Amino acid sequence: MYLLPAIDLKNGECVRLERGDMDKATVFSSHPAERAKSFARQGAEWIHVVDLDGAFAGRPVNVDAVEDILKAVDVKIELGGGIRSVESVRKWLDKGVSRVILGTAALRDPDFVKKACDLFPNRIAVGIDARDGKVAVEGWAETSEITDVELARRFEDAGVEAIVYTDISRDGVLLGPNLEATAAVAQSTSVPVIVSGGVSSLDDIRACRALAEKNVAGVIAGRAIYDGRFTAAEAIAVLKG
Repeated sequence: MYLLPAIDLKNGECVRLERGDMDKATVFSSHPAERAKSFARQGAEWIHVVDLDGAFAGRPVNVDAVEDILKAVDVKIELGGGIRSVESVRKWLDKGVSRVILGTAALRDPDFVKKACDLFPNRIAVGIDARDGKVAVEGWAETSEITDVELARRFEDAGVEAIVYTDISRDGVLLGPNLEATAAVAQSTSVPVIVSGGVSSLDDIRACRALAEKNVAGVIAGRAIYDGRFTAAEAIAVLKG
């Protein structure tokens, strides 16, 4: 199981939101690339990057910040937020992104996701962000009637490399990850699942590691690292056992 330290971008800065609320953003750094360098020095093999402005705008916005991160580190970057076309996917992969996360598109345009998987094998992840078990889209501004498990099953044979599962109610508020919901999604599909939202301690990291046998492959951590509750290096050590 691997750790993905998170870098969420708003107005070119590294921030953390509370439950996806753009009006409740805490700025942790004006230099996201430096954060990426720190994570790389601590042994992170992946970094999870989200263009928050792009998620709401429906198109990439924090392009310069993402490009700076790509230039600064030689680790794998997964990127989500506002990527809604094959052309956008291709541009980011050509720039050096290792994996693109498609969230809103997974619900609104599943055929596009399947086409992207065909065109870019092993490079596409689906982001499933849920509020009370229902999938939210458009930067979490809208909640659908589709359940998280139902959406995961729709992409069972599409060639998706990973599912990034976030419980919105836990995101950025350090309440602990929703392990029960994550396990339910993970066991509904053969696609490896990455757990996101709520990680607050190394005990939470250990609890996530215990889900490895239930098809959970990775853990995203953001605010807990920025608040100094643990370091990326410490979390990586726990996940490696």
